[in-house]
Amino acid sequence: MMWRRKKLTEVPDPSDALPGRPDSMPVADNHFVNDNPIKPPFPENMQQAMFGMGCFWGAERRFWEREGVYTTAVGYAGGQTPNPTYDEVCTGLTGHNEVVLVIFDPGVVSYLDLLKIFWESHDPTQGMRQGNDVGTQYRSGIYVFSGAQRQAAEDSRARFQQALAARGYPAITTEVIEAPTFFYAETYHQQYLAKNPAGYCGLGGTGVCLAESPPEIRGER
Repeated sequence: MMWRRKKLTEVPDPSDALPGRPDSMPVADNHFVNDNPIKPPFPENMQQAMFGMGCFWGAERRFWEREGVYTTAVGYAGGQTPNPTYDEVCTGLTGHNEVVLVIFDPGVVSYLDLLKIFWESHDPTQGMRQGNDVGTQYRSGIYVFSGAQRQAAEDSRARFQQALAARGYPAITTEVIEAPTFFYAETYHQQYLAKNPAGYCGLGGTGVCLAESPPEIRGER
Protein backbone atom coordinates (compact mmCIF):
# COMPACT_ATOMS: atom_id res chain seq x y z
CA MET A 1 0.00 0.00 0.00
CA MET A 2 2.81 2.43 0.82
CA TRP A 3 4.46 1.67 -2.55
CA ARG A 4 1.16 2.28 -4.30
CA ARG A 5 0.68 5.61 -2.55
CA LYS A 6 4.20 6.71 -3.51
CA LYS A 7 3.57 5.81 -7.13
CA LEU A 8 0.34 7.81 -7.16
CA THR A 9 1.97 10.96 -5.83
CA GLU A 10 5.32 10.99 -7.65
CA VAL A 11 5.83 11.47 -11.38
CA PRO A 12 7.53 8.26 -12.59
CA ASP A 13 10.93 8.14 -14.21
CA PRO A 14 10.73 7.62 -17.99
CA SER A 15 12.13 4.10 -17.52
CA ASP A 16 9.18 3.24 -15.23
CA ALA A 17 6.42 4.86 -17.32
CA LEU A 18 3.89 2.84 -19.28
CA PRO A 19 4.77 2.47 -23.00
CA GLY A 20 1.58 3.91 -24.47
CA ARG A 21 0.88 3.65 -28.18
CA PRO A 22 1.62 5.45 -31.47
CA ASP A 23 -2.00 6.18 -32.43
CA SER A 24 -3.96 9.11 -31.01
CA MET A 25 -7.24 8.68 -29.17
CA PRO A 26 -10.38 8.82 -31.35
CA VAL A 27 -12.33 11.88 -30.26
CA ALA A 28 -15.46 13.73 -31.32
CA ASP A 29 -14.89 16.55 -33.78
CA ASN A 30 -17.14 19.15 -32.18
CA HIS A 31 -17.78 20.66 -28.76
CA PHE A 32 -20.92 19.23 -27.16
CA VAL A 33 -22.00 22.67 -25.86
CA ASN A 34 -21.19 25.17 -28.61
CA ASP A 35 -20.55 22.85 -31.58
CA ASN A 36 -17.21 24.49 -32.39
CA PRO A 37 -14.36 22.14 -33.35
CA ILE A 38 -12.23 20.88 -30.47
CA LYS A 39 -9.26 20.00 -32.69
CA PRO A 40 -7.23 22.29 -34.96
CA PRO A 41 -7.16 24.13 -37.22
CA PHE A 42 -8.77 26.95 -35.27
CA PRO A 43 -9.54 30.50 -36.53
CA GLU A 44 -6.36 32.53 -36.97
CA ASN A 45 -7.28 35.15 -34.38
CA MET A 46 -7.51 32.57 -31.59
CA GLN A 47 -4.91 31.86 -28.91
CA GLN A 48 -4.50 28.81 -26.73
CA ALA A 49 -3.97 28.18 -23.03
CA MET A 50 -3.62 25.02 -20.96
CA PHE A 51 -4.35 24.43 -17.28
CA GLY A 52 -4.37 21.58 -14.77
CA MET A 53 -6.48 22.13 -11.67
CA GLY A 54 -7.81 18.80 -10.47
CA CYS A 55 -10.49 16.65 -12.11
CA PHE A 56 -10.81 17.97 -15.64
CA TRP A 57 -14.59 17.58 -15.79
CA GLY A 58 -15.30 20.55 -13.55
CA ALA A 59 -12.29 22.51 -14.70
CA GLU A 60 -13.38 22.44 -18.34
CA ARG A 61 -16.84 23.78 -17.49
CA ARG A 62 -15.34 26.83 -15.75
CA PHE A 63 -13.74 27.86 -19.03
CA TRP A 64 -16.37 27.00 -21.64
CA GLU A 65 -18.82 29.17 -19.70
CA ARG A 66 -16.61 32.24 -20.16
CA GLU A 67 -17.52 34.61 -23.00
CA GLY A 68 -14.73 34.76 -25.54
CA VAL A 69 -13.71 31.12 -25.15
CA TYR A 70 -14.10 29.55 -28.59
CA THR A 71 -13.72 25.93 -27.55
CA THR A 72 -12.32 23.66 -24.85
CA ALA A 73 -11.09 20.09 -24.67
CA VAL A 74 -9.84 17.85 -21.89
CA GLY A 75 -6.80 15.67 -22.10
CA TYR A 76 -3.52 14.54 -20.62
CA ALA A 77 -0.20 16.38 -20.55
CA GLY A 78 3.08 16.57 -18.69
CA GLY A 79 3.93 12.88 -18.56
CA GLN A 80 6.00 10.33 -20.47
CA THR A 81 3.42 7.94 -21.97
CA PRO A 82 2.32 8.74 -25.54
CA ASN A 83 -1.43 8.64 -26.22
CA PRO A 84 -2.41 7.29 -22.80
CA THR A 85 -5.84 6.02 -21.84
CA TYR A 86 -7.70 7.29 -18.81
CA ASP A 87 -7.19 3.99 -17.03
CA GLU A 88 -3.44 4.24 -17.62
CA VAL A 89 -3.29 7.80 -16.32
CA CYS A 90 -5.13 6.71 -13.17
CA THR A 91 -2.38 4.20 -12.34
CA GLY A 92 0.07 7.06 -11.77
CA LEU A 93 2.49 5.34 -14.17
CA THR A 94 2.19 7.77 -17.08
CA GLY A 95 3.10 10.97 -15.21
CA HIS A 96 0.36 12.88 -16.96
CA ASN A 97 -1.85 15.58 -15.51
CA GLU A 98 -5.55 15.99 -16.29
CA VAL A 99 -5.63 19.28 -18.21
CA VAL A 100 -7.95 21.60 -20.09
CA LEU A 101 -7.01 23.08 -23.46
CA VAL A 102 -8.67 26.48 -23.90
CA ILE A 103 -8.93 28.18 -27.28
CA PHE A 104 -9.91 31.81 -26.79
CA ASP A 105 -10.39 35.11 -28.58
CA PRO A 106 -8.00 37.60 -26.91
CA GLY A 107 -10.13 40.46 -28.19
CA VAL A 108 -12.96 39.30 -25.93
CA VAL A 109 -11.29 37.52 -23.01
CA SER A 110 -7.67 38.04 -22.00
CA TYR A 111 -5.16 35.48 -20.78
CA LEU A 112 -5.19 37.34 -17.47
CA ASP A 113 -8.95 36.72 -17.25
CA LEU A 114 -8.31 33.00 -17.74
CA LEU A 115 -5.63 33.04 -15.04
CA LYS A 116 -8.14 34.57 -12.64
CA ILE A 117 -10.54 31.69 -13.34
CA PHE A 118 -7.69 29.23 -12.83
CA TRP A 119 -6.50 30.54 -9.46
CA GLU A 120 -9.92 31.15 -7.97
CA SER A 121 -11.46 27.82 -9.02
CA HIS A 122 -9.19 25.41 -7.12
CA ASP A 123 -6.74 25.17 -4.23
CA PRO A 124 -3.23 25.43 -5.71
CA THR A 125 -1.45 24.54 -2.45
CA GLN A 126 -2.27 20.83 -2.27
CA GLY A 127 0.55 19.23 -4.27
CA MET A 128 -0.42 15.97 -5.97
CA ARG A 129 -4.08 16.19 -5.07
CA GLN A 130 -7.19 18.30 -5.22
CA GLY A 131 -9.60 17.69 -2.39
CA ASN A 132 -10.35 13.98 -2.17
CA ASP A 133 -8.78 13.31 -5.58
CA VAL A 134 -5.21 12.10 -4.98
CA GLY A 135 -2.53 11.46 -7.60
CA THR A 136 -0.15 13.08 -10.05
CA GLN A 137 -3.02 13.63 -12.48
CA TYR A 138 -4.61 16.14 -10.09
CA ARG A 139 -1.68 18.51 -9.65
CA SER A 140 -1.99 22.23 -10.25
CA GLY A 141 -0.27 23.43 -13.41
CA ILE A 142 -0.10 26.28 -15.91
CA TYR A 143 1.34 25.25 -19.26
CA VAL A 144 2.47 28.25 -21.25
CA PHE A 145 2.70 28.78 -25.00
CA SER A 146 4.77 31.99 -25.02
CA GLY A 147 7.07 34.18 -23.00
CA ALA A 148 4.22 36.60 -22.40
CA GLN A 149 2.06 33.82 -20.97
CA ARG A 150 4.91 32.72 -18.70
CA GLN A 151 5.41 36.25 -17.38
CA ALA A 152 1.70 36.65 -16.72
CA ALA A 153 1.47 33.24 -15.06
CA GLU A 154 4.46 33.80 -12.79
CA ASP A 155 3.32 37.30 -11.85
CA SER A 156 -0.16 36.05 -11.01
CA ARG A 157 1.29 33.19 -8.98
CA ALA A 158 3.30 35.64 -6.87
CA ARG A 159 0.29 37.89 -6.30
CA PHE A 160 -1.99 34.99 -5.44
CA GLN A 161 0.60 33.60 -3.04
CA GLN A 162 0.54 36.87 -1.13
CA ALA A 163 -3.24 36.77 -0.95
CA LEU A 164 -3.25 33.14 0.19
CA ALA A 165 -0.56 33.71 2.82
CA ALA A 166 -2.63 36.52 4.30
CA ARG A 167 -5.41 33.96 4.81
CA GLY A 168 -3.10 31.35 6.35
CA TYR A 169 -2.64 29.08 3.35
CA PRO A 170 0.72 27.34 2.71
CA ALA A 171 2.95 27.74 -0.35
CA ILE A 172 1.56 27.32 -3.84
CA THR A 173 2.63 24.08 -5.53
CA THR A 174 1.50 25.03 -9.06
CA GLU A 175 4.01 24.17 -11.79
CA VAL A 176 4.52 26.76 -14.54
CA ILE A 177 6.25 25.13 -17.50
CA GLU A 178 6.33 25.25 -21.28
CA ALA A 179 3.25 23.59 -22.72
CA PRO A 180 3.92 19.88 -23.22
CA THR A 181 2.23 17.68 -25.81
CA PHE A 182 -1.53 17.58 -25.31
CA PHE A 183 -3.18 14.19 -25.73
CA TYR A 184 -6.96 14.29 -26.13
CA ALA A 185 -8.95 12.31 -23.57
CA GLU A 186 -11.63 9.86 -24.61
CA THR A 187 -14.81 11.34 -26.09
CA TYR A 188 -16.94 10.54 -23.04
CA HIS A 189 -14.74 12.86 -20.95
CA GLN A 190 -15.19 15.82 -23.33
CA GLN A 191 -17.67 18.35 -21.86
CA TYR A 192 -18.65 15.62 -19.39
CA LEU A 193 -20.71 17.82 -17.08
CA ALA A 194 -22.82 19.12 -19.97
CA LYS A 195 -23.65 15.54 -20.90
CA ASN A 196 -24.07 14.52 -17.24
CA PRO A 197 -25.37 17.56 -15.29
CA ALA A 198 -25.47 15.60 -12.03
CA GLY A 199 -21.98 14.20 -12.56
CA TYR A 200 -19.12 14.42 -10.08
CA CYS A 201 -17.24 17.71 -9.75
CA GLY A 202 -14.60 17.89 -7.03
CA LEU A 203 -13.49 21.39 -7.97
CA GLY A 204 -13.52 23.95 -5.19
CA GLY A 205 -11.68 27.21 -4.65
CA THR A 206 -10.15 28.76 -1.54
CA GLY A 207 -12.43 31.79 -1.44
CA VAL A 208 -9.38 33.98 -2.06
CA CYS A 209 -9.50 36.40 -5.00
CA LEU A 210 -6.68 37.25 -7.38
CA ALA A 211 -5.91 40.96 -7.23
CA GLU A 212 -5.70 42.92 -10.47
CA SER A 213 -2.29 42.85 -12.12
CA PRO A 214 -0.15 46.01 -12.43
CA PRO A 215 -0.39 48.07 -15.64
CA GLU A 216 2.91 46.77 -17.09
CA ILE A 217 1.65 43.18 -16.89
CA ARG A 218 -1.70 44.15 -18.45
CA GLY A 219 0.17 45.75 -21.34
CA GLU A 220 -0.78 49.29 -20.33
CA ARG A 221 1.54 52.26 -19.93
